[in-house]
Amino acid sequence: MTATHASDSTDAAAPVLYLAFELGWNSWKLAFTVGLGQKPRLRTIAARGLNALHAEIQAAKTRFGLPAEVPVHSCYEAGRDGFWLHRYLASQGIANVVVDAASIEVNRRARRAKSDALDATKLVEMLIRYHNGQRKVWSVVRVPSPEDEDRRQLHRDQMSLKDERTEHINRIKGLLATLGLSITVDEHLPARLEALRQWDGAPVPPGMTARILREFARWQQIDRQVRDLDNQRARAVRGDSTTPREQVRQLLTLKGIGWNGAWLLVHEVFAWRQVQNRRQLAALVGLVPSPYQSGDSRREQGISKAGNKRVRWMMIELAWGWLRYQPRSDLSQWYLRRFGAGNARARKIGIVALARKLLVALWRYLERGEVPPGAERIDVSSKLCGRARPSGAVT
Repeated sequence: MTATHASDSTDAAAPVLYLAFELGWNSWKLAFTVGLGQKPRLRTIAARGLNALHAEIQAAKTRFGLPAEVPVHSCYEAGRDGFWLHRYLASQGIANVVVDAASIEVNRRARRAKSDALDATKLVEMLIRYHNGQRKVWSVVRVPSPEDEDRRQLHRDQMSLKDERTEHINRIKGLLATLGLSITVDEHLPARLEALRQWDGAPVPPGMTARILREFARWQQIDRQVRDLDNQRARAVRGDSTTPREQVRQLLTLKGIGWNGAWLLVHEVFAWRQVQNRRQLAALVGLVPSPYQSGDSRREQGISKAGNKRVRWMMIELAWGWLRYQPRSDLSQWYLRRFGAGNARARKIGIVALARKLLVALWRYLERGEVPPGAERIDVSSKLCGRARPSGAVT
């Protein structure tokens, strides 16, 4: 077969080898090409097979008649594999981009063909368009440093553990509800369980009792882990002088901002992302409007929800807390004037707007030292002292 030379590329003066990954658990699909007019060269290698990857890159250069030193541009979708592959490719001199999968354009037909080969081919074609100047063809994920990525593990694990703890509580309550009983889930649950009696005076059946106690043991373990993470976080903020910890302490000086909110905002957004303006910040969290207009049809579809869901959820919670603990601030007064007299739906819509404004205000507070107008500040030492107390009883 006659090799296709670099002169067939869309940019003959500067040949480039384009590579797209379709990452699977057992295998990777690779798509190579040198331009939009060239049919991609598709290859399959074992997942995480770096030696095979290098061999395929060299084979593709030979196939397309490219010199060994030709630059390689690559891409893959952000997902389960994280960013280790991006860091490896960068260390090998390959210009890689990690793509937000939700930003990739798709055919809007009800049914469309889909396979790893088709996905890899589409990715490599869009990669060429991206490097030819169509920067809005997709959204590129900003890759955190290994240190910044590692700092996010504590609060993400903590949030997962709290959700799991709630599941155990609900399961215990649900089991007892089948007997017409209710109980407070805390460290005294075994004693309370023995004293419970059904409608006819009978105790909780032994099989049900054993199951609830096993569920209670799992709840105890997770509750202990949550408290340990609370104490680890508190020790880190009290004893560390790094920029992220200083930012956490700075946010804690605002009344209404607690440990969970300050830690999450800093390590998910403020500590490592280079935010240019308020619109970019709101888009990062998914708190931007998504209007729909087609001909004479115009409507608002609500916020995009295309950003960091953890930060978006936390900002909604902080917005409600801001109204309670900072009632004299300009932001709270704006909300009361605009939405305070409305119904429940209007107030919920308004709290999203307040969350966006509050996020921008906190960003300016950390970046420029601008205290939100009318906001009350407190002595941060009152929040930094002491250990995390045991979780309260859930009734």
